[in-house]
Amino acid sequence: MLKNYEYCPFEAISDGVLRKYLGWGLFFMFSLSPKEDKFYQLFGQSTEIITKSLKRLQGIMQQDFVSAEDAAQMQRFEHEADNVTTQILERLNSTFITPLDREDIYKLAQVLDDIVDYAEGTVERMHLYRTGKPSLGTQELVHLVGLAAEQIQTAFSCLGNIHYKKTKIQAAAEEIYHLECAGDKLYRQEVARLFEHEKDPIEIIKWKEILEHIEATLDHCESIADLLKSVVLKYD
Repeated sequence: MLKNYEYCPFEAISDGVLRKYLGWGLFFMFSLSPKEDKFYQLFGQSTEIITKSLKRLQGIMQQDFVSAEDAAQMQRFEHEADNVTTQILERLNSTFITPLDREDIYKLAQVLDDIVDYAEGTVERMHLYRTGKPSLGTQELVHLVGLAAEQIQTAFSCLGNIHYKKTKIQAAAEEIYHLECAGDKLYRQEVARLFEHEKDPIEIIKWKEILEHIEATLDHCESIADLLKSVVLKYD
């Protein structure tokens, strides 16, 4: 989890401002640079870490218990994500012309990082609470998060060519909304099942907290979809 990082929104030019005054042709002449490419490369690294961490989380959900190594591996993913996010924010603070509006880059970077934080937090709790194998519903909820992560990676792969691939980005965002809606329904069903069938109050407390963490991971995927749709509108 990224802590105490200061974002300094100094008076810089975003591509939104350049587009307004220059139009698309001159905008591309003035704004395209290796630094732009680097932002997109870093976003690509961030989404790759998300996909890896969610695939590992899905694998862990098939196990009878969570080992210390499982928890450590997820923590390594979380540290990788923090490192990439730090690079994005440092570059944001030192770059005069940015490929997207500065606030959008900042928010996207932070929420991407949060997704890995919540995935790691889920495994950490399962390890600390010494839980057994999750229910089929819990496994399916994690599967939905994994599918959302794949859509995020697809959308971000189009971000560097947003003017021509906005339809693909919007389609990915819509699919994330569908997955989040299905996840909300499944989450409520799993909590209801837990209260109905689990007799041990300690187990109820454990699994309810874990389910909340998984659901929050999916909520952050939805937040990314919101941000992506907002960014696309600026380029329409």
